[in-house]
Amino acid sequence: MVLTGTLVNAGLIVIGALLGLLFHRIPERMKETVTAAIGLAVILLGIQMGMKSENFLIVIGSLVVGSALGEWWKLDELLNEVGYRLERRLGSQSSVAEGFVTATLIFVIGAMAIIGALDSGLRGDHDVLYTKGLIDGFTALVLSSTLGIGVMFSAVPVLVYQGGIALLAIQIMKFIPESLMDSFILEMTATGGVMIVAIGLNLVGITKIRVANLLPGILVVGLIVSIIHTIN
Repeated sequence: MVLTGTLVNAGLIVIGALLGLLFHRIPERMKETVTAAIGLAVILLGIQMGMKSENFLIVIGSLVVGSALGEWWKLDELLNEVGYRLERRLGSQSSVAEGFVTATLIFVIGAMAIIGALDSGLRGDHDVLYTKGLIDGFTALVLSSTLGIGVMFSAVPVLVYQGGIALLAIQIMKFIPESLMDSFILEMTATGGVMIVAIGLNLVGITKIRVANLLPGILVVGLIVSIIHTIN
């Protein structure tokens, strides 16, 4: 089944988040320290991803144009509004929006989501998404223990995003050369890595970057890489 890997990934996020909620009565100081530790680990992951670029000008250009588009489209406000609606519906005192937005960005940004979904759709190989699911599940456990139930709802965007790529994979590969796809994944990984660093900085409390407004940068990466591929 094409969606098996995506369903397992989303399911592990839900399970991890539910387990994390069992440990919600953790002392506040411990929560702060754990959140900071997660933030530092996320920053390191983002740096590793960012170093994969073969042309950092693509990364810079994509982030600049993408952030301008994100601010224009107010993506951060839209994503937070979804979280706030969940918060009001649940009558929660905790920040459902923060947990939802933070977890969604962590789980959706990255090469594993795209590569894994393509493998599922093209070859029926779900190993990458199984691995991602284990990582996401553990991350959801820790995040939900500090950020609350909003983390669990991040499984929905993951399901839609990865499932959509898996279902469209065959059609995508009919029109996109393998060399172009490889280049896109490489630069997308690096651009996403910068966004991951921003998420980590937010978790540590150093910054308040509107990371969701950087997301159009991924689309800009595809445009720039396509132009360069055509010229060459």
